[in-house]
Amino acid sequence: MDQHGIPARGSRGPGALEPWKEMSAEELEKQYSPSRWVVRVEPEEALRTFSGKGTEATKNAQATRRCQLHAPYGDGKGDRMDIYFPDVQSEALPFFLFFHGGYWQSGRGIYLCGHSAGAHLASMVLLASWTEHGVVPNLRGLFLVSGIYDLEPFVHTSNNALLLLTLEDALRNSPQQRLDVAPAPPAGLACPILVMVGEHESPEFHRQSWEFCQTLCRGGWKASFKKLPDVDHFSIIENLTKKDYVVTQIIMKTISQKC
Repeated sequence: MDQHGIPARGSRGPGALEPWKEMSAEELEKQYSPSRWVVRVEPEEALRTFSGKGTEATKNAQATRRCQLHAPYGDGKGDRMDIYFPDVQSEALPFFLFFHGGYWQSGRGIYLCGHSAGAHLASMVLLASWTEHGVVPNLRGLFLVSGIYDLEPFVHTSNNALLLLTLEDALRNSPQQRLDVAPAPPAGLACPILVMVGEHESPEFHRQSWEFCQTLCRGGWKASFKKLPDVDHFSIIENLTKKDYVVTQIIMKTISQKC
């Protein structure tokens, strides 16, 4: 049992309900409302700050880096991504992709990082049947930050009012559910996967991160879990603009080494 009173997945007896299934609708809603777990400021201010810092960082990057904005990667109206180029061109440079809404492509060495729903999108890469396409992805590192890996409880919250996910949709698109039932071992060399969650996040976010890490380990992936102190769902990613931030350093160290 952890500090939030949630037992590890392996400690629950056969047939035991997932913790979220024993929660009231009100409590479940709170569990999946990250701003309600911020302790440094009020929820509304946390959301405003997160949006403001993201906009500021994006404008700064666009003003100081060579970039290609709104590059299409599909036929859909929203199928666009922003590409930021290095100062020096080289085929040996790695490719780092951040999922804030979910996109990824190929490169010599691919590193994926996803936050919140973006972590879910990044983790879905692990479910792909690469052998059917005759390729092995050159995935060198995966950084999953404050993610949701089991969508079933999400179906029962107000967040689903716009998505309209059915239970079938949720199960089909839940890496936790699918890998737990039929573990998919890594194709080729297993890259390191770091599953992270902030100290000031809901017990459900803590549970999902820990259980997904355990599922990955059972499937043969080189997964590790890290709870970051003194950060919440928003500051955990806002701090990536700081070079001395622990997550920034972990990402840079991983990229600088061969998987």
